[in-house]
Amino acid sequence: MDMKDIVKEFDINAILGENNLTCQCGKRHTVSVKDVVIERGAIARVPGLLKKYGGSRPFLIADRNTFKAAGEAVCDILSKDKLPYSQFVFEASPEPDEFAVGQVVMQYDPRCDFILGVGSGTINDICKIIAHATGLPYLIVGTAPSMDGYASATSSVIQDGIKHSLNTLCPTVIVADLDIMCKAPLRLLQAGLGDMLAKYISICEWRISHLVTGEYYCEEVAALVRGALKKCIAVKDISDMNPETAKPIVEGLIISGMAMDMAGLSRPASGTEHYFSHVWDMRSLEFHTPSDLHGIQCGVGMLLTLKIYQFIRNIVPSRQKAMDFVRNFRLDDWNEFLTSFLGKSARGLHELEKKDKKYDPEGHKKRLDIILEHWNDILQIISEELPDYEQVKQFMQKQGMPVTPAQLGHSDDEVRDTFITTKDIRDKYNSSRLLWDLGLLDEGRQYL
Repeated sequence: MDMKDIVKEFDINAILGENNLTCQCGKRHTVSVKDVVIERGAIARVPGLLKKYGGSRPFLIADRNTFKAAGEAVCDILSKDKLPYSQFVFEASPEPDEFAVGQVVMQYDPRCDFILGVGSGTINDICKIIAHATGLPYLIVGTAPSMDGYASATSSVIQDGIKHSLNTLCPTVIVADLDIMCKAPLRLLQAGLGDMLAKYISICEWRISHLVTGEYYCEEVAALVRGALKKCIAVKDISDMNPETAKPIVEGLIISGMAMDMAGLSRPASGTEHYFSHVWDMRSLEFHTPSDLHGIQCGVGMLLTLKIYQFIRNIVPSRQKAMDFVRNFRLDDWNEFLTSFLGKSARGLHELEKKDKKYDPEGHKKRLDIILEHWNDILQIISEELPDYEQVKQFMQKQGMPVTPAQLGHSDDEVRDTFITTKDIRDKYNSSRLLWDLGLLDEGRQYL
């Protein structure tokens, strides 16, 4: 099947099972998820789906809240079907870190032949790591439409105090029981929307990076993500959620995750807005500063990044200014700032730069030549991809979502320092790297 047909149909069932999607980008896309069930009462199908893919004894992983929301019912269904299982339930909501993964490993039952997750963000990330390590297939029973990672092949985890996006694997089966999903706490529904609103930025920056650095880009995958976002923002009021209104959000989040799998990287779904969230999480671990749900932080980060692109739209690039800025840049001074702002997690970013070499003068000169030559093209991409700041802010406010960093407990100075740090979190070209290349990072910082 051709990717154009997939995008046109925008149907999960049309995507499933396809492992040789031809595409104009030159890549043959694969889809690892084999089954997705989005319907009322979907958990009743769990035993049959496990058996369909060779499962005879699943290892169930949940936390206290997700076990109450769906885990108990899943266990009852497995017992009635006479399907034996083992389980590990976190006593509290776990952090997505080495300790949580280690807890599961210590309790893992080697007799099991399938990983069965019951939960959303953190539980899903941990389960994908365990499934990847054991080589077992994985089924996730979603408990909230709170993030787009259900179908992705990565896990967002904390290693040595730094948020990493680890390559893991996609689940074999995703079960989204709409009767359960629609009862998720409002804050989790808001987080799901925040994670999807981030796609405005991620697609924009993916295209800019393709232009400036030559990074791989696929327009059909980008179109799939745009369609997933459209599904989610079509819901008018998430405070009165029911199975029917939950369905488009669930579908949009899952398709967005599939798009990442097709592209083979997380770029279609994350950009500067995600790095605001990652930095706040890293500072919270080190200094016990405020942090919130990932999608909530991404939503606020998205609005902040839209502000930055308002600033970028009005820039008149200057080669001289850019060259002077880079000539005066001192990496040792910058690393000292990172250490003071992030603590011990900054060490990982210092090592990342040794590999990325984004501050190399020759590399900067090559990028600057492209930026100056294609400045109007960059402005065109921004115009095509990004929505009006006030319209998105009003949409979020109607959903009861936070729209300012102050609502999350962050000061103006912390926000500005967070922004300039976003260029170091991943090896991805984004708004803060663009401003560094232009010698305008300090001016952009003051715009927030």
